[in-house]
Amino acid sequence: MPKVERQTIVGRAYPWTLVSLLWFCGFFNYADRQAVFSVFPLLGQEFGLSNTSKGAIGSSFMIVYAISAPIAGYVVDRVSRRWLIPAGLALWSLICAATGTARTFNQLLFFRAAEGLGESFYFPASMSLLADYHGPRTRSRAMSVHQTSVYAGTAAGGIAAGYLGQHYGWRSPFLALGVIGLAYSALLPFLLVEPTRGAAEDQPNPDPLDVPLPSARPSLLANLQAILRLPATLMLLAVFAGANFVAATLLAWLPDFVKTQHGLDLTQAATVAGLFFPAGNAVGALFGGALADAAARRFKAGRVYVQAAGLILGAPCVWLAGSTHSLPLLQTALVGIGLCKGVYDANIFASVYDVVTTEVRGTAAGLMNTVAWTAGGSAPLLVGYLSENHGLGLVIAWTASVYLASGLLALGAAIVSAKSLKPSA
Repeated sequence: MPKVERQTIVGRAYPWTLVSLLWFCGFFNYADRQAVFSVFPLLGQEFGLSNTSKGAIGSSFMIVYAISAPIAGYVVDRVSRRWLIPAGLALWSLICAATGTARTFNQLLFFRAAEGLGESFYFPASMSLLADYHGPRTRSRAMSVHQTSVYAGTAAGGIAAGYLGQHYGWRSPFLALGVIGLAYSALLPFLLVEPTRGAAEDQPNPDPLDVPLPSARPSLLANLQAILRLPATLMLLAVFAGANFVAATLLAWLPDFVKTQHGLDLTQAATVAGLFFPAGNAVGALFGGALADAAARRFKAGRVYVQAAGLILGAPCVWLAGSTHSLPLLQTALVGIGLCKGVYDANIFASVYDVVTTEVRGTAAGLMNTVAWTAGGSAPLLVGYLSENHGLGLVIAWTASVYLASGLLALGAAIVSAKSLKPSA
């Protein structure tokens, strides 16, 4: 096909148009998974649940998500992402709506676990697709803008679920989010364009279009071996695991903690948990993406240095959030955690893509999610169990040590592995 026709179909603005299209997918991805945590008190009342049982609901999603992620990532490297992303959105939206029909605790547990399977395909597919449209000079910025969808979805899903749950019952937010997600999934295939794999690595202004996938298709084991033989990747996996343990703790338990610790109603608690933390996240991610792209042009491990700083600075804020009895101090701490976590989050996949080859990006993202969400999947259940003897606030404060250790490991990874990282163009 002549080059002029490609430009007509794709257009030079399409790489950023793609960011906006995927932004709404990321929004629903997190709104759907976050809604359940805002209605934990209502679920506890209806099903007679302890903190441990509520933690099991959160962990069921994360564990299945983690188990599914490597296979999902491998599939991403083999099939058209133009169709895979809408199909995943349709599946998890359908399961989200079905969650609102649960009549027993076991049914609720099943639907939450099944949603983990549906959502596991999205991030490997979307990050791989964005990386094929955005080269090293804009990759962190593009991914940081997309990352704001996670925080917007967390905030909107949590606050809406709290309000709808308080006024219309806990089932209503799942039904509403599911129907809206299904409608968007029907539109999306007509707006996405499958690019050449690795196109953004070859030229500063790639002009990708639908093309056949490469004929050589290594096995999943071969892909994993290619990724895990790199020391830098192993260290970044461990850092993500620790960071995600803390993130999963906060996502799962903040609404319930704010309600019980500060005596707020369901809507107020969901608003505090869902506003200050994600707002800080969004600002931090945009700043962290721009900072990391600049740092990557100066240092081979620039993105990882930025991540390390975010985690180390965030640790005192995590401790303050769990230990304070002052609502204003809690809100301040949540903004601080959000800012620092956003700086880290903006570069999760961009840092790994500096190390691995373009052919295994989907598998790499899937493996990252597996390791991180295995650690994160244990957090709601473990924290729920410990809180019954030590108090929820104290256990949340304890997780600051995990954040600090992860930040120091990231700093070590940046220093030790700089020779393994490719310089940005």
